[in-house]
Amino acid sequence: MDPCSTSVTYTVHPVETVPLQDRHQVSRGQPAGPTGGQHIVVNVPTEPPADYLVWSLWNFIYGNICCLGFVAVVYSVRARDRKLVGDQEGARRHASIARALNITATVLMSLLVFLAIVVPTAMIAQGASYYNNEYNRNINYNNEYNRNINHNNGYNGYRYYNYRH
Repeated sequence: MDPCSTSVTYTVHPVETVPLQDRHQVSRGQPAGPTGGQHIVVNVPTEPPADYLVWSLWNFIYGNICCLGFVAVVYSVRARDRKLVGDQEGARRHASIARALNITATVLMSLLVFLAIVVPTAMIAQGASYYNNEYNRNINYNNEYNRNINHNNGYNGYRYYNYRH
């Protein structure tokens, strides 16, 4: 028996017991013949669960925050092993844990990258604003100082007398 297939039993009712589109018209059955249902066994192969190994390796190599990437790799490998053994439920359980760990690691890494870009940019902008304010204040002070010196033309309150006439 194939471990990837599941046996499902469907009960098929005779056409006469299924209601028609118009609910007022209902067939009462065939006058001659059995009214019992038939049983058909259909093998529906179930899709094997994903193990998220590539995503786990990506998080392990590029975003191993709090070892979430490593733990996700471990659960992904366990899911793959369970899938190879034929334990579909165990594979789904381990894959679900690996997916949750991968989502957490991806979100945390995305937040870290965002903050690593935004915070230094904001600090640089704040520093540039402070530098511009200080530079402008110094220019204004120097202009005021130069204006006072030029206004006095070197006169310091005492007349310069040349005693050598």
